[in-house]
Amino acid sequence: MNVKLRLTLMNFLQFFIWGSWLITIGVYWFQNKGWSGAEFGVIFSTMGISSIFMPALAGIICDRFINAEKLYGTFHILGACVLFCLPMVTNPGTFFWVILLNMIFYMPTLSLSITVAYTALKNAKQDVVKDYPPIRIWGTIGFIAALWVVSLTGNEASSNQFYIASGVSLALGIYAFTLPKCPPLSNKVESKSFVDALGLRAFTLFKQKKFAVFFLFSMFLGAALQLTNAYGDTFLHDFKENPEFTNLLAVKYPAIIMSISQISETLFILAIPFFLRKFGIKYVMLFSMLAWVLRFGLFAFGDPAGGLWMIIMSCIVYGMAFDFFNISGSLFVETQIDEKIRGSAQGLFMMMVNGFGALFGSFTSGLIIEHFFTGANQSKDWHGIWLTFAAYTLVLAITFPFIFKYKHNKAELNAINALNH
Repeated sequence: MNVKLRLTLMNFLQFFIWGSWLITIGVYWFQNKGWSGAEFGVIFSTMGISSIFMPALAGIICDRFINAEKLYGTFHILGACVLFCLPMVTNPGTFFWVILLNMIFYMPTLSLSITVAYTALKNAKQDVVKDYPPIRIWGTIGFIAALWVVSLTGNEASSNQFYIASGVSLALGIYAFTLPKCPPLSNKVESKSFVDALGLRAFTLFKQKKFAVFFLFSMFLGAALQLTNAYGDTFLHDFKENPEFTNLLAVKYPAIIMSISQISETLFILAIPFFLRKFGIKYVMLFSMLAWVLRFGLFAFGDPAGGLWMIIMSCIVYGMAFDFFNISGSLFVETQIDEKIRGSAQGLFMMMVNGFGALFGSFTSGLIIEHFFTGANQSKDWHGIWLTFAAYTLVLAITFPFIFKYKHNKAELNAINALNH
């Protein structure tokens, strides 16, 4: 099996694990367990808490001490054990700690999978900007496949979703040890610097204005991603309370409708090399912000009946909103940094997106929704919620071009790629 096929399978399994439960955990929480909404908001914060330190820490470890693919496999095997135990939890307090432990093992694998892929492609003399997106598509396909499996088997509210994720995580953990070797590179560099000794060189990127602004807006966009993960599926499930919508497709199979978002990703991923080379990271991220405005705005006016087309359009623009920020961002980091800090730099990017960004989005949105958009009977004003989120991303889109001064240079991008090969 060639390198691209091996990395394709890795990406498929990586996101199949997440897709098995991420979108449907809210249904399990409310319909199966009957636990409160306030406690659920805390559960979703575990992604942010773990991402504040684990991706960066894992990046430092694989840059200096352990092969990236071995660390990657170990985390997945440990995550499989935790996921298997999750259905045994009978109270929300314990559930928080168990899901947090799972996220501590899972979240660093997102950046580690990128490190493994980029290292393997460069060692095989491939162009990461051109060759990585078609490989990454299969991660999205894996997420879609998991959503469909869980939804069509009637497990959206069942604990079986965690057993499915556990089995796939174990398989990927074992498979990871067969992936191309990704040995540490920083340990070959002799340096008396305290920063280098601790593997913290990636954090000095904040001294460069382009990276400081890039990471700041990555955090703000990470908050937007958290909003759609936490509330999208629950938004559609709430229509079940209205007899007018009960038998409609979008209400009966909300996870399948939401999977249109991931289907859209497969198209926009393929467009990334063109847009990144043509416009550069500044405009690609701006396109992402405008797509987030549309994502939330269309949700605000959509419904499963006459407004279904708006929900579907919202799912379609999600592909641009997510890919043009998340995947293009990782490629930008890869092409702008020294390969010796590849793992820790990608971990730093994930820390800002899924760590501080997720925490900011989770806690802020929870407070806003609870105080301004929740009725006495706990019903939610989804129209107001989505319009507020749309306004938030519109402010980002307006301010970003004036603050991020990075100028796109196609020749520089190609030269860096050539050097890294």
